[in-house]
Amino acid sequence: MNILIIDAQGGGVGRQLVAAAKEVSPESHVTAVGTNTAATAAMLKAGADAAATGENAVIVACRRADVIMGPLGIVIADSLYGEVTPAMAAAVGSSQAARILIPFGNCDNIIVGVGEHSTGQLIELAKAELSKIIGA
Repeated sequence: MNILIIDAQGGGVGRQLVAAAKEVSPESHVTAVGTNTAATAAMLKAGADAAATGENAVIVACRRADVIMGPLGIVIADSLYGEVTPAMAAAVGSSQAARILIPFGNCDNIIVGVGEHSTGQLIELAKAELSKIIGA
């Protein structure tokens, strides 16, 4: 199972997702791709098996992923303070991978109908979805 985790800014959510993915499925290959080097470094320190940075890395990794995890903004062009390019959003959105997206209502993307949850609660919900997908 190839799990791709994409994050931006400081990589805090991605760091937690890497740890969660490794906990749920230690045998899976976890690739971390940051939109910047700080995000990539945070995810690599959390235990990602491989890491890369930037637009082309997102595009290539989306082709190889079975599951993509990250904040909702990774499918919205120009989101996360402009760090997600239109090509990145298209690559994530058109990938054949299952997508587990964390619904943060920031950067002018407001998600209605989603309850108020802490980041920790959202990570736990993401872990549960990953477990369902991989059959763990």
